[in-house]
Amino acid sequence: MLQSNSALKSKIDQLWDKFWSGGIANPLTAIEQITYLLFMKRLDDLDLKKKRDAEFTGLPYKSIYEGRWLPTGMSDNKENYIDKETLRWSQFKRKQAEEMLNHVQMRVFPFLKQLNGDDSPFTHHMKNAVFIIPKPSLLVEAMSTIEEIFAEIEKDASKGGQAFQDIQGDVYEMLLSEIASAGKNGQFRTPRHIIKLIAELVAPQLGHSIADPACGTGGFLLGAYQYMVTQLDKNRKDIKPDEDGFIRNSVSSLLTKDVSDIINNSLYGYDFDVTMVRLGLMNLMMHGVDTPHIDYKDTLSKGFNEPNRYNIIMANPPFTGSIDKGDINESFKLDTTKTELLFVESIYNMLKMGGTAGVIVPQGVLFGSGKAFVEARKILIEKCELKAVVTMPSGVFKPYAGVSTAILIFTKGGETENVWFYDMKSDGYSLDDKRTKLDGYGDLQDIVAQYKNRDPKKENDRKAKFFFVPKAEIVEEGYDLSMSKYKEDVFEEVEYEKPGVILAKLKAMESVINMELSELEGMLE
Repeated sequence: MLQSNSALKSKIDQLWDKFWSGGIANPLTAIEQITYLLFMKRLDDLDLKKKRDAEFTGLPYKSIYEGRWLPTGMSDNKENYIDKETLRWSQFKRKQAEEMLNHVQMRVFPFLKQLNGDDSPFTHHMKNAVFIIPKPSLLVEAMSTIEEIFAEIEKDASKGGQAFQDIQGDVYEMLLSEIASAGKNGQFRTPRHIIKLIAELVAPQLGHSIADPACGTGGFLLGAYQYMVTQLDKNRKDIKPDEDGFIRNSVSSLLTKDVSDIINNSLYGYDFDVTMVRLGLMNLMMHGVDTPHIDYKDTLSKGFNEPNRYNIIMANPPFTGSIDKGDINESFKLDTTKTELLFVESIYNMLKMGGTAGVIVPQGVLFGSGKAFVEARKILIEKCELKAVVTMPSGVFKPYAGVSTAILIFTKGGETENVWFYDMKSDGYSLDDKRTKLDGYGDLQDIVAQYKNRDPKKENDRKAKFFFVPKAEIVEEGYDLSMSKYKEDVFEEVEYEKPGVILAKLKAMESVINMELSELEGMLE
């Protein structure tokens, strides 16, 4: 959305500038504080919509702002109770600046921290969160800009025929671009259209348990949620494809409480950065996932043990560097400290038998000759059905990183007979730092169509964008999964004129040049 909506990009730029000039210069701190405000605004909007829907359908609904609330630590006296309606964004935004800042710091933010009850992951991870916007003027300006951002998002969504999209992720992406490096711990957000592509390929279904072992702001979990919600409305004709050719919804008339509860209890994320955990929790809650399960855990460490648990894993795990050997989970068989290889084994372990993963890896994983690289690929070939290797151009993750990557689609416990390769040349955006939206969808929709219709019995052209390679050939090549190893080069035959003909043409050109030079000399006399 940011790439194609200059008005939205401009407003997020303004928001960043306000925080910078207001004294909050650390980008991750700014992201967190901005997200708190986005969360307050979005919760109010969602609650008001649910109230209207309940009035229209006649179904019961209890607002989160209904009744009175006693702040933690306050004595149980009548005068200490607060009317929850006053904690709505639409209510407190009318207050004077200083009164509003005090109200948000002392009442609204503490209320939000306890929103899901004392035992929820959200309350647990928000316990040490602090609202640190220092000046009334900054709060007023930030709230005004956020309202403009929401209006722009709604206008863009309505124009594109899509439901409310990943606003927090958009803000996160924009603010990360202000950081000179890729961000803290090498983090960078997976582009939303790549998340949609992977969701389309792994096709999570209602009732599946779905995880991301390095979830960041929860983009993949949100992608799975939106895919499943959209499936409820798959027969509707009035929803238009978005700018990348995908049809996605965050809301559905068929999303009953029972269905919503099933989806809520199926999404699990983990991250070893507590800021990311908070952002992920709020991001999902802003999109209607009432009780997301995102936890503060290092999924490569000894303290993590979730074997054979998940039907679907979607992930873009960090692959910058190594981890301390003493911290690595003892169940791992790979003798390495490289995170990109350890995550392959960790994801394999986390999958249930028959479970499917869609994982982004650096292309070095496909062809690295070290023993651990080969053993990691053996897991994919010998212990799974490796369904697809989709290589992506190096510009997909710009401006944060220029590394070439690939998407691996594999099912635990299946048998690999043939691996389908696809060489993505375009993802529908320019591959420079600007990532400008191009006409059309690039290869995205072709990948989906060809993947779903793939058949190893059909004619297999190794010169084409996509083709199958049998397992035996891959094993013979040392489990190499680089597409270039198997792709046949296309040579175009060029016919050159005979040397005598070329020489005659050159002499004719020389004669013309000499004649023109003589005319110029004559003009100078």
